[in-house]
Amino acid sequence: MEVANEKKRELDSPGPSVNNMPIDTEIDLVKTEPEEAVPKIENGEANGNVQENSLAKNAPLNSLQSNGTKRPRAETAIVVVPYKKPELFYSPLKTGLVYDVRMRYHAKIFTSYFEYIDPHPEDPRRIYRIYKKLAEAGLVLDKSLSGTDDIGPLMEKIPIREATADEILEVHTEEHLKFIASTEAMSRDQLLEETEKGDSIYVNNDSFLLAKLSCGGLIEACKAVVDGRVKNSLAIVRPPGHHAEPDAPGGFCLFSNVAVAAKNILKSYPDSVRRIVILDWDIHHGNGTQRAFYDDPRVLYISLHRYENGKFYPGTKYGGHEMVGDGKGEGFSVNIPWQNSGVGDADYVYAFRKIVIPIISEFDPDLVIVSAGFDAADGDLIGQCHVTPAGYGQLTHMLKAIARGKLTVILEGGYNLDSISKSALAVAKVLIGEPPEATITTQPRLDAIETVSEVMKTQSKYWKCMKPSNPAHVFEDIFDLPGSRILSFAEPIRAYQAQELFSKYGFINLPVIDLKDDRYPVFSTDLPSHLDDLVLASPDINECSTVVVCIHDPPEVWANINPVNGYIESSTSVVLEHPLPKVMNKILDELSNENVTDKVGYIDINVPSYIEAMAASLNFKDSTGQKKPSNYNPTIFAQELLLWVWDNYLTYFPSLKKLVFVGFGDAYQSIVHLYAKRPSQEIKDLVQGTIVFVSRSTLKSLVPVMDESMVDWYYQNSVIFTSHMNPCWSGTTGPRGDMEEVGKRPRRKFGRVLKSSVDGLWDVIQEKFDEGVDFILDSIVEYSGSESS
Repeated sequence: MEVANEKKRELDSPGPSVNNMPIDTEIDLVKTEPEEAVPKIENGEANGNVQENSLAKNAPLNSLQSNGTKRPRAETAIVVVPYKKPELFYSPLKTGLVYDVRMRYHAKIFTSYFEYIDPHPEDPRRIYRIYKKLAEAGLVLDKSLSGTDDIGPLMEKIPIREATADEILEVHTEEHLKFIASTEAMSRDQLLEETEKGDSIYVNNDSFLLAKLSCGGLIEACKAVVDGRVKNSLAIVRPPGHHAEPDAPGGFCLFSNVAVAAKNILKSYPDSVRRIVILDWDIHHGNGTQRAFYDDPRVLYISLHRYENGKFYPGTKYGGHEMVGDGKGEGFSVNIPWQNSGVGDADYVYAFRKIVIPIISEFDPDLVIVSAGFDAADGDLIGQCHVTPAGYGQLTHMLKAIARGKLTVILEGGYNLDSISKSALAVAKVLIGEPPEATITTQPRLDAIETVSEVMKTQSKYWKCMKPSNPAHVFEDIFDLPGSRILSFAEPIRAYQAQELFSKYGFINLPVIDLKDDRYPVFSTDLPSHLDDLVLASPDINECSTVVVCIHDPPEVWANINPVNGYIESSTSVVLEHPLPKVMNKILDELSNENVTDKVGYIDINVPSYIEAMAASLNFKDSTGQKKPSNYNPTIFAQELLLWVWDNYLTYFPSLKKLVFVGFGDAYQSIVHLYAKRPSQEIKDLVQGTIVFVSRSTLKSLVPVMDESMVDWYYQNSVIFTSHMNPCWSGTTGPRGDMEEVGKRPRRKFGRVLKSSVDGLWDVIQEKFDEGVDFILDSIVEYSGSESS
């Protein structure tokens, strides 16, 4: 009976559930399509109809059911993820290329054989050499280099056209357009005349056509990117454009290509392109491009260029970091001005990471246009900088992450044919999809770090990403403080220094007044607020046969800075020791050991900083009740103050026979100024030596008015201790962050300059203090200790 019931239950059972099915049987239920059923993919599309139920009906029966009988193969396979076209808009596209051999016809008219063998820097071969390098690398397939339309699988030729008059007039004046157009009909003599009197330009009868091609080619390169026909684009065009002002050509540029393209893209694509970034890494400031958008908040202009306080071409102040735009465009112009030549990969990458990429990301553009001058490249004699192809590739790679990769690169300057072709190739490879050639591992130079810091402070008013580590309130904000008394750090610090000298050493105040009418002397700059503690002296200074004059800037403050708001944490900050007491004690000890009884006196001169004087001046109001900023200049004031001390005190001390000057920081320059402005024989008879401690301050040369022998005297009777990072050790290239030494020894007119192994004024003083005091003692007495030093 039990056997019968068991058989009945087996027959009535519906079979095993999937959940209880053995694992090998469960796997057999899920089959993928056979190989022939997988769709064939061509050009990203599936061709033909895929029959998902196309398994062979006569497949072998190789599975057993749980009851021991064979189970037929499932005729319909389960498709878990059906085929779908990749959701990629960028990778399947090519990189666009604009190039036309006709643009080589813009050339300077030769007037001599010398011009033929030594061609103009803006050489027609520039674009040819770049295109040739792309072909040699296999990026462009064009055996004849004739500019064929089909250039291979990696890059796509973008048809070039002339820019229309209406497009050009979006930026340039009608008079400017008419002038460039008039060159088509000019005679040879007229063309040479315009070339001669123009601002670094040349023209021929083809220049107007080719300038329109260059301009129109960039417009089409940008349109191809915006329309999605290419993923990014490279415009190998000339003549360049970023120096062309709205009303005048200049700097090899006839039309402002980038400005014209940006204006017309904004006009043609009002919905899809509302914000554009123009990134200009040409070594020269793009004055024309900047001016076109100086009051336009739709375009963010960023330029990294060699500036040198406006002395480097184009020679205007518009390249300074404080030139941030005007009106609605204020804050949308960012200048990163290098103060020296010699910048390289590390400096540019550092600026990109700290300023360029954060600001561009916050701006959130719809298109990025790069004015890619390659005259900062290593080997360019005009730019005199050291950016490598790997560096340019790294910069391009960083920009590709912006605006969903919508990036157009246009050639601007660059005058070494090998350098520009290699650099452009590196950029093109990254545009196509290659990673940068190498990681930049060198460190930025110290002057580059300072420049970047200055720019960040300036731009922190306009960009949130620049605010961390910069103060929430900048110095200019004190103009808006209602009725608050402003006190600079340096003011109470100087008061403390004076009190120490008064109480411990009996110093007295040497009044800075006109002895004739008991009034302040006349200086060419505003006076600081407190004159009664600027010049202090030993109590018996007028009886001393030897006087040591110490002139210095306000002391250094070592501070902890809040990384979020940039505030100084006063409770954990320190002021470094005033150097004069240490000098006095050292000299006293050494003279005592030598049994020298000559009386040595000391004068201490403090030169207030600009910020100290400015803060003090704001505590006073003019007749209208307004706070008036001071025009105080610490350099000029120090020079005039030391001259005044010489004329009104030192020359009247009856016992004075020997004088030694000791300078710290920028204030030391007033000593050199004194040597050039007072009779040389008086200086030579009285001054026995000059000792200077500086960090990276610019050294001042002695330029005598009459006596040329003063240079040799200064060299023989001085010692100038500097940081090993001082610019004087690097010629014109400035100090390098990796402490690489370049350049020659400073010339004799700067004094006898010695390099320390440290950086920072305090560290230089600490390392060279004993050597400096020995020099003082050698200058005033026959000091035996100096022989062993």
